[in-house]
Amino acid sequence: MALDKEKLEKLRIDPQQRAGGRGAGRLVLVVVLLLALAAALFAGARWFGDEPESRLPPYEFATASRPGAASDAVLDASGYVVARRVATVSSKVTGRVEAVFIEEGQQVEAGELMAQLDTSSIQVQFDLAASQLESARRNLAETRVRLAEAERQLERTRRLRGDKLVSEAALDEAESEVAALKARLAATVSQVDVARRSLAVQEQALEDLAIRAPFAGVVISKNAQPGEMISPVSAGGGFTRTGIGTIVDMDSREIEVDVNEAYINRVSPGQRVVATLDAYNDWDIPATVINIVPTADRQRATVKVRIAFDSLDPRILPDMGVKVRFLDATLADRDEGPKPQALVPGDALRPENGRDYVWIVRNGELERRAVTTGGRRGGSVEILAGVAPGDRVITRANVELNEGDKVRGDE
Repeated sequence: MALDKEKLEKLRIDPQQRAGGRGAGRLVLVVVLLLALAAALFAGARWFGDEPESRLPPYEFATASRPGAASDAVLDASGYVVARRVATVSSKVTGRVEAVFIEEGQQVEAGELMAQLDTSSIQVQFDLAASQLESARRNLAETRVRLAEAERQLERTRRLRGDKLVSEAALDEAESEVAALKARLAATVSQVDVARRSLAVQEQALEDLAIRAPFAGVVISKNAQPGEMISPVSAGGGFTRTGIGTIVDMDSREIEVDVNEAYINRVSPGQRVVATLDAYNDWDIPATVINIVPTADRQRATVKVRIAFDSLDPRILPDMGVKVRFLDATLADRDEGPKPQALVPGDALRPENGRDYVWIVRNGELERRAVTTGGRRGGSVEILAGVAPGDRVITRANVELNEGDKVRGDE
């Protein structure tokens, strides 16, 4: 097959066009390299060189903290508010609930009636015992009357026998009658006592059907309704209740925390504690260690510590989560002199003419404020007056500070 020379000629590349394409590619490559070099030089200058003063943040801030917080703590732990006296109140006997007199949140006094069980069957037995007691008492009264009459008859018989007017047998019969009535009187007295005790048993059975509060407290749950069966033991499957309700002695509230056994040496009875409820995380509650339970949990390697509130508050509820800070004894026992209001870093102080000043940010503006200082705690200084916890103070400034300067929130 012959080659088409005309078509082959069209496929040939002109040498001038080839040279022009190579030149354009080289130019693009040079431009890219120059741009990369410029970027590298700029980045290196910023990385290795000194940043201009204008790019540094103008201010560095710190927040004044509350004394007795983490700066005073030697150990932090978490636990729960517990009540030492809490009881689910039940009956002594099995019976049907006739009435319930409690509701959740109700305050009850010791001995107050919480519920009443059905008394119909016990009431019948009580009435029978009362009737038996009354019958025994009547028999006793009759026996006493008959004995008095027999004793008078015996006295008359003795006088007649002295005058030889009656026989010796008549005297013996009168004496026997008196002795028999005395024996019957003693038996009747015993019957009265037995009837009285039987009535007391039935009276106690009636009282056992009245469910009363064992101590003063607050009802936190109501577990039964009228018409349900209740028993002191679990019986009858799921159809028998074992309690009327649960009450808590709110005066017995305290804190229980588990402390890692590796740090239990930092805790001692009587040690001051600051407690913070999870529900009120801005409320510091003063407390004191009651004791350290003398046993460890081998599974969790912890030791239980009991802590008492210095004063109870209605907001403190059982089973609330709480965080505690065990305070340094040397700081907690220091009672002399004024108490510090806040803690600020030492860099925030600016002495001038024998006085100490700090710069604080108030409503977005700088304010120069004189402060009264106390002792030092590490790198912090106690402020006795002039700064409150939560105030923002300037610890370092790269610009000149002037009263009333505007400060942005993100600076």
